Amino acid sequence: MQYTEIMVRYGELSTKGKNRKGFIDRLGSNVRKALHEFETVKIQANRDRLHVSLNGADSDAVMTRLKMVFGIQNFSPSIKVARTFEATAQTAEQMVREQLKPKMTFKVNTRRSDHEFPIDTNEMNTRLGGYILDQFPELTVDVHHPDLTIRVEIRGNGIFLTSEVVQGAGGLPVGTGGKGMLMLSGGIDSPVAGYLGMKRGVSMEMVHFFSPPYTSQQALAKAKELTGKLARYSGSIQFLQVPFTEIQETIKEKVPEGYLMTVQRRLMLRLTAALAIKRHGLAIFNGESLGQVASQTMESMLAINDVTTMPILRPVVSLDKTEIIKIAKDIDTYELSILPFEDCCTIFAPPSPKTKPNLERTRLYEARLDIDGLMQRALDGVQVSEIKAGEDFLNQQEDVFAELL
Repeated sequence: MQYTEIMVRYGELSTKGKNRKGFIDRLGSNVRKALHEFETVKIQANRDRLHVSLNGADSDAVMTRLKMVFGIQNFSPSIKVARTFEATAQTAEQMVREQLKPKMTFKVNTRRSDHEFPIDTNEMNTRLGGYILDQFPELTVDVHHPDLTIRVEIRGNGIFLTSEVVQGAGGLPVGTGGKGMLMLSGGIDSPVAGYLGMKRGVSMEMVHFFSPPYTSQQALAKAKELTGKLARYSGSIQFLQVPFTEIQETIKEKVPEGYLMTVQRRLMLRLTAALAIKRHGLAIFNGESLGQVASQTMESMLAINDVTTMPILRPVVSLDKTEIIKIAKDIDTYELSILPFEDCCTIFAPPSPKTKPNLERTRLYEARLDIDGLMQRALDGVQVSEIKAGEDFLNQQEDVFAELL
């Protein structure tokens, strides 16, 4: 059917009391960003529902994008008809005909926000249900567990019918939980951590460490493409590209091999914290899963976290790899994450890194470095770009990726 509107129902927003308006306004803004490619679409965020007027846009494509916007409990594609029983009945008949199955049960559920309309909810339910039974005598009414529900909403500007409820992403609108900085590598875990943080309303900025010539342009394109995958859940994301070559070369030269990874991670965390302060971030997110690799033991976390008092949140800390991979596949980041382009976390990696680094020794080795100078030069070289949902960075490296996919 050619739908005219999509009616969006809120999830946790219904519990927000006096803060409800702010949450709804944010959701409306996020929906507009997510649908930025659909020029004819109009969004109206009301207290009880959000309405997406399609104005000829492809309803399937719009619904695919809406499924990824956090803060939406579910939504229904609707058809607007004239404010008459006859127009309502004709469209309801068409809906049933397109979904008719043997031994199907149905019910009519009417909601009347315009109380001046002459037919009340009970009368509409009865009259429309009777009309459908006349047209399809093989149907049975089941008001408790129907196979098909025809929903009728009577408003001042028309009558809207729908027979489908599509589940949304749930969670809270991105931006209602403050800003976080995600340490984004090219691996499987960090995009999943970003997704889980965004689901709780956090507006994420991606911090990606880039070390040319040791890391390639393909690795950078991969990180941006991962950011584009996550941007589907909020509309757009700021991508911070941090030059890290000098720092890694200096650490390799001056720090014992076993502590290379620990000191390197400390510098990454120092830089991310500095960017968070500069850009009004409230916390740092990463994809650490306890015990998964050498830098993710409790002892390593203690030695690395020592450089900042800013909260460090680890959404996947208690998940095993199988659980993380499942989420990565669900959000369509897995296949991209496993492409074999090295990020800066894997270059210069020692064969036997310390799994239980000593904090005092870590501080001693780091003191050999010109921390202030290294950090300032890295911060001076940060490049910031905005990545929107639907942007494709893979085509920029089409020939290289074609050989691997």
